[in-house]
Amino acid sequence: MPHTLSSTPCADGFFMPAEFAPHKQTWMLWPQRPDTWRLGAKPAQKAFATVAAAIARFEPVTVGVNHDQYANARALLPPQVRVVEISNNDAWMRDCGPTFVVNGRGQVRGVDWRFNAWGGLYNGLYFPWDLDEAVAQKVLEIEGLDRYKAPLVLEGGSIHVDGQGTCLTTAECLLSPGRNPDLTQEQIEAYLRDYLNVQKVLWLPRGVYADETSGHVDNLVCFLRPGELALTWTDDRTDPQYERSLEAYEYLRAQTDARGRRFTIHKIHQPGPLYLTAEETEGLDQVENSLPRRAGDRLAASYINFYFCNRAAIVPTFNDPHDAQALAVLQRLLPDRQVIGVPGREILLGGGNIHCITQQQPLG
Repeated sequence: MPHTLSSTPCADGFFMPAEFAPHKQTWMLWPQRPDTWRLGAKPAQKAFATVAAAIARFEPVTVGVNHDQYANARALLPPQVRVVEISNNDAWMRDCGPTFVVNGRGQVRGVDWRFNAWGGLYNGLYFPWDLDEAVAQKVLEIEGLDRYKAPLVLEGGSIHVDGQGTCLTTAECLLSPGRNPDLTQEQIEAYLRDYLNVQKVLWLPRGVYADETSGHVDNLVCFLRPGELALTWTDDRTDPQYERSLEAYEYLRAQTDARGRRFTIHKIHQPGPLYLTAEETEGLDQVENSLPRRAGDRLAASYINFYFCNRAAIVPTFNDPHDAQALAVLQRLLPDRQVIGVPGREILLGGGNIHCITQQQPLG
C-alpha cells in the first residue's frame, strides 16, 4: 500500500533524475476541454495520439482519460498504449502530474505539488481545477509508489534538472503573484532543494514571450546533458522574444552548475513567429473563467518544448521554414538518439507543446 510521507525526498536520499535518464514509462492525459481545444478537441486528440504513438515506439505509454472519453481514446490510441480512467480538467500531465524521484537503490517515489491552473484566481487559465489537483496522487496510487505532498504551488514545466544537483527555473513563473504570494524567493528555493534534492537553483529572469504559463522554463531552455543546454533563439532584434533569449543567454553564460561547470549553450532558432488564426479561434467554446483566445494572438512556439524518451527525442514541428534546421541541429547534438518531428501546432493552440503533455516515470 503506498503511503503519504511526512519527510522530504532530500531527507530520505531521493532526487529528481534528469529527463534524459532511462524511463520506465511516459504518462499523458487526453484532451477534450472545448474552451482549450477547438472543434470539440478532435484535432488535438489526433495530435496527442500521434505523440503517444511516437513515444510508444521506444517505451511504454499510459494515457489518463475522463470516463466519457474512454472508448474514444481507446479507439484512437495504438493498442500498445495503456488507457486508464483518471478524471481531469485538462490535458497537461507535465504540470498537474507527479514529479518522480529516485534513490541510489533504485526505489522510485513521487512528489505531488499543489496545482492551481497556472495562477489560481489571480491569473489562472481556468476554474475549477479540482480534478487536475488530484491527478498526481492517482498516478502514484496506480503505480503503488509512496508520495511526498509538497507545500508549494508548482508545475512540472516550470523546472528542469540535470540529475546532478542543478535546477533551472524562471523568476517570471515561480515568483508570479498567482502561485505562492506568501513565500519569498529564498523560501521557494528551499522547497526546491528539499523536494528535488538539488544543490543549486538558477533563476532565469523570464520565459518565452506571450507564454500563458507565466514563463515556464521548459519552453525556453533545457538540458541536453549535464553542462550543456539548448536555448530558443531569434536573430530578429525587433521580435519581443529577442531580448528574452539574449537575457537568458547572458545570464547562463555567467553561471556555473552545481558541480562548477560552465555551460555550453546551443541556440535553436524559434519557428515563426506564429499567430492564432480566425478559423482556429472560431472552433473554441467561449466559457467564463477561461482564458480568452483571439485571432492574431501570438503563440509561444518553441522547439525547446521537446520530450526525451528512451533512445529518442520527440520534437514539435510547425510546418515552418525553421523546422528542418531545428531537427538537424538537435540530431547533431543528440547523436545517440533518434530525433523525431511530430506536428505540434494543434497542441500549441491549447497553450503548450509536447513537453507540456508528457511526464516521465524514471526506471529507478
